[in-house]
Amino acid sequence: MSSHFEPRGGGGAAVALDEVEIAILRSLAVQLLELIGPGDEPAEGADPLAALFAEGPSEPPSDPALARLFPEAYADPEAGTPDEELRAASSEFRRFTENDLRTRKREDALAVVRSLDALTPAGDGGAVLELAADDCLHWLGALNDLRLTIGTRLDVGDEDENEDLYRLPDSDPRKPMVMAYLWLGALQETLVETLMP
Repeated sequence: MSSHFEPRGGGGAAVALDEVEIAILRSLAVQLLELIGPGDEPAEGADPLAALFAEGPSEPPSDPALARLFPEAYADPEAGTPDEELRAASSEFRRFTENDLRTRKREDALAVVRSLDALTPAGDGGAVLELAADDCLHWLGALNDLRLTIGTRLDVGDEDENEDLYRLPDSDPRKPMVMAYLWLGALQETLVETLMP
């Protein structure tokens, strides 16, 4: 997997993907959507202001990957367990922001799925994905969320701690996810580079 984004006019980007890469990206985005969960769409005729002020959860998710995607606002990782005041502030912040954050992350992952589904494959099954500037932002968000999720599942830590992880034998069941993690990082990096002025 050596695909990388290249700049296109108007702030967009393009990347050539083979059939396997398309399938992997789509599968990972769908799994991310499943992890994030369905949205709470307001019922038809519902008051739009009520939806705007709907309260979300006040407790952090128990799943470590979700906790990484929706972290505590006022936690100091160095200090360990936050004091009661910080815990209350984080809880309050989460109640009023997590629903919007989930919606944005869901929209980012959906944009990835939709753009991949809209590709017209060439004879070899691959295709060139062309993204407008707005789509690039969705892709950046989704690639970041995918890397955070996979990194959490793999227990990726500091660079020094990851050397063993990056040198796994092919027989290790974690190897495909490590390869996906590294590939997504390269895609994300080249997409960022294409958007730099």
